[in-house]
Amino acid sequence: MRPNSKSAQIRRFLKGVALLALAVLSAAIISPAHGQSETATKKIIIDTDPGTDDALAILLAANSPELDIRAITIVAGNVTADLGLENALKVMSLAGRCDIPVAKGAAHPLFQKLNTEEFWNGKNGLGGAELAPSHCAASSQFGPDLIIEMVRRYPHEITLVPIGPLTNIALAISKDPSIIPLVKEVVLMGGSITGGNVNAASEFNIHSDPEAASIVFNAGWPITMVGLDVTEHTLITNADVARLESNARQQASFAATVARFQIGTYQGTGFGGGAVHDALAVGAVIDRSLLKTQDMRVDIETDGIFTRGETVGNRGNAVDRIVPKGDRLETIGVDTVQPNVHVAVGVDSSRFIELLVSRLSGK
Repeated sequence: MRPNSKSAQIRRFLKGVALLALAVLSAAIISPAHGQSETATKKIIIDTDPGTDDALAILLAANSPELDIRAITIVAGNVTADLGLENALKVMSLAGRCDIPVAKGAAHPLFQKLNTEEFWNGKNGLGGAELAPSHCAASSQFGPDLIIEMVRRYPHEITLVPIGPLTNIALAISKDPSIIPLVKEVVLMGGSITGGNVNAASEFNIHSDPEAASIVFNAGWPITMVGLDVTEHTLITNADVARLESNARQQASFAATVARFQIGTYQGTGFGGGAVHDALAVGAVIDRSLLKTQDMRVDIETDGIFTRGETVGNRGNAVDRIVPKGDRLETIGVDTVQPNVHVAVGVDSSRFIELLVSRLSGK
């Protein structure tokens, strides 16, 4: 999966986009976005690859009065873009929200082959949960173009909530870098500073398109990274699912089936339930106090054989200053580095699961 033959092209591409982004926005990399009230209804765009936990995340957003979903864009990841679009339309139909545009975006990563995850999501991407054909129609727009349009329509108001690979977001800002300072913030599910789930180092969403992730993380906008460090401590249990199953609401019944599948995938792994990764990113937009964050410089590994897709967090935001000295190198001090990400390092998991179950139950 290491694109050796294209490494020079990739480096030039990433460098060009990063420089454009930094020229647009440099000083306020992780500052609060334009002073908007945290109590106001928040306009969001969900970029997703549905996906079991994506489906729960979409339903949580659709059932949360704090959020105003302006669009849903589909990226290939857990499933193909075509299946992801079909699943998203079914979920939006279930939620009774055909008013929200749903647009298909990138069908493959920027520079590598698509790796879908039927093992972790079931053949239909929804853990075997069946939904009726959708009453909703797909938007004719390309997902990244819809993102650009919405950000321009609502400057400084849109929170991007990417819960899949970051291909669509990278394509949008590569096509129109001027939207970067117009985005309120980015709250994404992806990454980890303590190890991966695809392999020892990399989390799936970032591993699926590291070049896109590097573009997004270096764009110069406020980012909150909701990674495995918190999502793997936020587990839905059999008791939680039983509460959903006791609810007559169709959305609750669907969510219970999906959650049962999620729990099953974690059997024998030492987890006491099923991680609903993507839903926590939506939860963090609803109530930021659910998370404890630490500001760090985070870089994306794009070349490593064992670490491709790793989110490398600099906890101290410092690096040694090393200079040549004769036939050796010498450390002469320490240089600080600018944080670019609010990294989630702690979570009130019980409060989030209560929020999730209550909202999916219609309360």
